[in-house]
Amino acid sequence: MAFEVNTLFLLTIDVEAILGLLLLLVWVQNTRVTAVAWWACAHLMRSASVMLYGLYGAVPDLISIDLSNVILFSAFGVTWNGARVFNGRAALPGSLMAGAVLWLFASLWPGFEAGAEARGQLSAMIIAVYIWLTAFEFWRGRSEPLVSRWPAIVLFATHGTMFLLRTPLNTLLHDKDADHLLANAWLSVLSLEAFLMTIATAFILLAMSKERTELRHKTAAMTDPLTGLLNRRGLDAYIGTLVGASEVNGVPLTLALIDVDLFKRINDTFSHSVGDTVLRRVSSVIRAHCRQDDLPVRYGGDEFLLVLAGADLATGTRVLQRLKRASDACLWQSEVPGLTVTLSIGIASHVRGATIAATIAAADEALYAAKAAGRDRIVAKS
Repeated sequence: MAFEVNTLFLLTIDVEAILGLLLLLVWVQNTRVTAVAWWACAHLMRSASVMLYGLYGAVPDLISIDLSNVILFSAFGVTWNGARVFNGRAALPGSLMAGAVLWLFASLWPGFEAGAEARGQLSAMIIAVYIWLTAFEFWRGRSEPLVSRWPAIVLFATHGTMFLLRTPLNTLLHDKDADHLLANAWLSVLSLEAFLMTIATAFILLAMSKERTELRHKTAAMTDPLTGLLNRRGLDAYIGTLVGASEVNGVPLTLALIDVDLFKRINDTFSHSVGDTVLRRVSSVIRAHCRQDDLPVRYGGDEFLLVLAGADLATGTRVLQRLKRASDACLWQSEVPGLTVTLSIGIASHVRGATIAATIAAADEALYAAKAAGRDRIVAKS
């Protein structure tokens, strides 16, 4: 049994250190994902903590127990703060020492050092709270479509529970009436659970980091960098779903092409910088006045496409009228003297069985008619 304990200590030290270095290497390759650096530090700190604890009896208890626990609690606090950073929230440096401070205050109680069970339970409680906070942090960011987020939530929630139950189970299994063979078996299971969970959580954190990077690359490829709206590739990725839903459910679908009037003249007269500002402002107006299920797209140059899901021609026209009034109300001349921005809009309804290209062509015809009629207007093609 002594050999097994020593082996477990060595394995834990080595595995924690290797996982920490692995995460550190991943972070060096993509330093934008700073949460990975936090998680790497947490593993390296746990490796140092276990190493110090393994020196129990050879060094003063202040080092092998108190300092070891301070580092261990802070390591789990680092993991939680890494989860906060991963969710785009600020780290809480003070929280890193909260568990350690609680432990040190408890150490001032005269009976604390003598009560091994009380020390173990407090230690497990502090660690469990940090682990549960990590699980909660991942849960609160669930709106982000990361599949690996859900296994991470389950793993951390389960791991925290097992930590909290560790001391009561140890006490129960070491009861004088307990079956020692069964007790040893359960203690081995608990130790193995902690060891395997360390590996599992490290790899699920790596999976989350990788999945987020891939998602952002995919999103960037489908997003116009100037306006933040979908580009044509993004349109191709989503339009099929909207058209399919319209065809299957028999709900209407309307498309609108929105063009900034005389945009080349704006660029030539006021500079391309002002032109970019106009495009960003118009895209903000479109985003603010389209409905939740609508699909706004920068279709090209100074032209935008708005896919109105579940809207017939009359409903679509009302939405575009509100949008145009909002754009007309922008105080362009107060920011750039002499600048006037108007929009020409063409609207067409999708006909069941027709291709989306045909519907866009119909909206383009309506847009051309709006321009031919003097611009700064909406034309709907029935």
